[in-house]
Amino acid sequence: MPKVIPFEGLLFNREKVSGDDVIAPPYDVIAPECKDLLYNKSPYNIVRIDFGKELPEDSDTSNKYHRAAALLDEWTREGILVRDAEPVFYAYEMDYSVMGQKRMLKGIFGLVELVELGSGVYPHEMTHSKPKADRMNLMRHCEANISPIYSIYSSSERVTSDILDAIGGDPYLTAKDADGAVHKLFRISGPAKTELISKELSQKAVFIADGHHRYEVALEFKKEMDLKTGRKDDKPRPWDYVLMFLANMSDEGITILPTHRLIRGISDKHAVLDKLESDFELTECPADADIGSAVLARGEHAFGLYLNADRKWHVLKYLGGKLKDIHPALNNLDVVVLHELILKRDLGVTEVAYEMDVREAVGKVDGGEFDALFFLNPTAVEDIERVASAGLRMPPKSTYFYPKLLTGMVINKFQEKV
Repeated sequence: MPKVIPFEGLLFNREKVSGDDVIAPPYDVIAPECKDLLYNKSPYNIVRIDFGKELPEDSDTSNKYHRAAALLDEWTREGILVRDAEPVFYAYEMDYSVMGQKRMLKGIFGLVELVELGSGVYPHEMTHSKPKADRMNLMRHCEANISPIYSIYSSSERVTSDILDAIGGDPYLTAKDADGAVHKLFRISGPAKTELISKELSQKAVFIADGHHRYEVALEFKKEMDLKTGRKDDKPRPWDYVLMFLANMSDEGITILPTHRLIRGISDKHAVLDKLESDFELTECPADADIGSAVLARGEHAFGLYLNADRKWHVLKYLGGKLKDIHPALNNLDVVVLHELILKRDLGVTEVAYEMDVREAVGKVDGGEFDALFFLNPTAVEDIERVASAGLRMPPKSTYFYPKLLTGMVINKFQEKV
């Protein structure tokens, strides 16, 4: 299993800046208008480094990646960013609400040893190449992990969880996200605690929840640097590890939301239900139905379908047994049934868009932008562990872990040990 170790994090200096002013959402959920708001919040907002603006005059020798590296150095010289004097773990708490219920997610920030995927670190989703190229350019210039990877592990012993539960006092840094969730960062110092955490987590399999491409980029960067520096020994290098948030799936607090599918390109829009009836039990619902409750009432492997052709909801209850050529760890997974059976085999469509807001999605279907909307239940944490442990991957956007980790709570800046 990969080693998990404390580190000397690079932190915003709370004596000089406010967390609310300098912290940002993950780059891949920042819309252009949101980026402008973040830029205007503070000249030190982390978005300027992690997801800087592209300018008309940019070139191969002067662009957002060069600016990111320069700002990282400048803010460190100015004392806006300060490095911890000793290796520590960082406790991270998120107080949030979802569907009217208050919840708290606790975990730690630490460094996880980079290993080949499937050798103690397991992915669960397929990735796209474009984000990887962007993240690689940023890592090459900054030589740092600016944004963390969200990962989960399973521990019934709860050694680290008990340490987190005992944390009190004022957090080092606090920030509130756009949904009102409060994010808090605490230091966990001293060998009595850090060694216990490291010992427990270094014996656990790690499952990537969010940030697959960041892990793949970090692993590629490690190999690149090993070649560049002519590595000839086993002495640890800074790029041998990557910044992760680690949460115990045995604890409460982890929330996975579904990402619904909008599709276009159905050849016969009025024959959709006929094509599906051999694989699903169909129930009709009015357009104003609470589709979430209707699908939930049908139990496992149920979907909602909203069609532009009739402007009604339909609940599809999967009859099972139609994907025997798919690995057993995947063949009953809702998102796989949707992509492999419904979209690929029954309807023959490949044009898919993703939307979390059901009302927004229905509006796009009513407006004719899409032919249909498929409503999904969230993927379970247990499904992720099962699929990842089998060395398999789900389709993209199979999970949406909520809330998202904020960028800038702590940075892992590479530094050679003397």
